[in-house]
Amino acid sequence: MPYTPPTHSVERSLRRAGATLVAGLDEVGRGAWAGPVTVGAAVTGLRRPPEGLTDSKLLTVRRREQLAPLLADWVTAYALGQASPEECDELGMTAALRLAAERALAGLPVRPDAVILDGKHDYLGGSWQVRTVIKGDQSCVCVAAASVLAKVHRDGLMAALAPEHPAFGFDDNAGYPSPVHRAALEEFGPTEHHRLSWAYLDALPRWRHLKRSRVVPVEVDQGEQLTLGF
Repeated sequence: MPYTPPTHSVERSLRRAGATLVAGLDEVGRGAWAGPVTVGAAVTGLRRPPEGLTDSKLLTVRRREQLAPLLADWVTAYALGQASPEECDELGMTAALRLAAERALAGLPVRPDAVILDGKHDYLGGSWQVRTVIKGDQSCVCVAAASVLAKVHRDGLMAALAPEHPAFGFDDNAGYPSPVHRAALEEFGPTEHHRLSWAYLDALPRWRHLKRSRVVPVEVDQGEQLTLGF
């Protein structure tokens, strides 16, 4: 499939509607069994991005790691927000994503007038002017930049846990489902970095007693049931 670079078209439309400062948001870690969920927020203006920028999942590890420092210097501003595994368990994925996004936006030096959010679901809401864009991490420059910065940061966090828990392969799977990760769970059980309300524990009879149930009302969402790869 030929490479189609992201553009500023959505950002331009928001600017024409009155937004002066527009931020792109993207998340990483939604479908993981372990580690935080991370949201990146990036403000890019209308400048031409570094060559090859696109959705982080479409880039090789090497290319992502090359792009991340270039983007950090190129963007007008960026910030990262996270919700811990414990917060994912307590709140559910929709609310955890909102918390991480609010933390990322709060880390920007100036509050954006509008936000471009990757996907079709507005998990941010509240007082924010949000434009959802399906595959925004491929089509919108600021969302693609947020995607790469968030993924490289979170992958680095998970790789740093690998020496502590070598059997789980966190340096390779970043806490997402994988055969190595599943085998380690079956043998050793979840670590302190795992989400304990997720459905993967249902398939681990030896460790099923550790599964947590939420005791507060939460919005219905299926984030915890995801078992997709990374």
